[in-house]
Amino acid sequence: MSRARVVSREEWLAARLALLEREKEHDRRRDALSAARRELPWVKVEKGYWFDGPSGKATLRELFGARRQLIVYHFMFHPSWDEGCKSCSYVADNIEGGHVHLAARDTAYCAVSRAPLAKIEAFKARMGWTFPWVSSNETDFNYDYAVSFREEEYARGDIEYNYKKSRFPQPEAPGLSVFAREGDEVFHTYSTYARGLDILMGTYNYLDLTPLGRDEAALPYGMAWVRHHDRYGTT
Repeated sequence: MSRARVVSREEWLAARLALLEREKEHDRRRDALSAARRELPWVKVEKGYWFDGPSGKATLRELFGARRQLIVYHFMFHPSWDEGCKSCSYVADNIEGGHVHLAARDTAYCAVSRAPLAKIEAFKARMGWTFPWVSSNETDFNYDYAVSFREEEYARGDIEYNYKKSRFPQPEAPGLSVFAREGDEVFHTYSTYARGLDILMGTYNYLDLTPLGRDEAALPYGMAWVRHHDRYGTT
């Protein structure tokens, strides 16, 4: 990090107030974007999905519990892997402890992966997480919401991710989908992928307030520094 200019308190305050105006404008734009997101039309979920959870089989409707809204985090965990994605684990660390507050706003939260439940439960215990997490291994759920890719699609690079055809370095990808219900009818309201998940990572938002920021420019890719939280301090 190159050293910034060192100025008087008065000069710093003038620069800070100028930046504050830009921050306020950003907040107004973000509020407007959030309002536009809430105005998106809904799609009724007609297909039946069954998930494996600690209490047995559950439908998508049952993942809501008594809540009217459901946030699903598509956690990258391929059936052949022995542990979940480290970057998705970074996201999960930022919701652990916070997901209980969503219930106060009539919103349920659940992570969904294709890995079998036994692997999910073992990894969840290792990480010390408490949020709900179920397996979609026997359904098309991950494929239908464009976060898992069938072998033939993945082999030829003909996959759809983040609303476009592209290649992806893994057969699993991260994402987040939102659902609402009216009675027992379930509707898909929103999905986001890739950089759209950035806002979920509170640690990044803290780093963005510092002089060094995320400090990732020299890394082979943005999240190369991220580890499972029990592996920091190891090679």
